[in-house]
Amino acid sequence: MKKINSKLSSEQKLILFEEATERPGSSILNDEKREGSYHCVNCDVKLFDSSSKYESGSGWPSFYDSLPNVFETKTDHHIGYSRTEYHCKKCGGHHGHIFEDGPKPTGKRYCNNGLCLVFKKK
Repeated sequence: MKKINSKLSSEQKLILFEEATERPGSSILNDEKREGSYHCVNCDVKLFDSSSKYESGSGWPSFYDSLPNVFETKTDHHIGYSRTEYHCKKCGGHHGHIFEDGPKPTGKRYCNNGLCLVFKKK
């Protein structure tokens, strides 16, 4: 079993380890525009650079690319159709889903629960 950070809130634990989802538009990271990086709130591994963040209009912090080898994926059918879910490779924490409607150059949208991220200013 992977280690769970004792400082996580009950909502963070629910999202990370029971695959829940935060309310759209509720994350303060939606409006974060500074240069820096985004890390897993549970294990602190660096997941995204701010240069890949964009406004998707989805209500969740969105990125068109992640750092290499930081996520594992699986298919979920929780809402009646297939989606690609991604988890932190180090701690197993669920972060969100990958969609194929993002901008160039990847065409991907990593739709991340903001409560699962920590922003670190450069």
